[in-house]
Amino acid sequence: MAETTSTTITVSGMTCGHCVSSVKEEIGELPGVTAVDVDLESGRVQVESLAPLTGAQLEAAVSEAGYEIVA
Repeated sequence: MAETTSTTITVSGMTCGHCVSSVKEEIGELPGVTAVDVDLESGRVQVESLAPLTGAQLEAAVSEAGYEIVA
């Protein structure tokens, strides 16, 4: 089985399960993404993918969901 890459980001503005679903859906549509785990309380999002994702890819997906990445 191929190695996966894990990336963790922090997203601001998520307040409910719908927020989590939106972020998971948008990030999950990125090429190569195999899993997205969102912790609503901390805002941390862990992304497993077949290849490293760029900050621009993640930022675009989170923005599409209506949120932003905290640096």
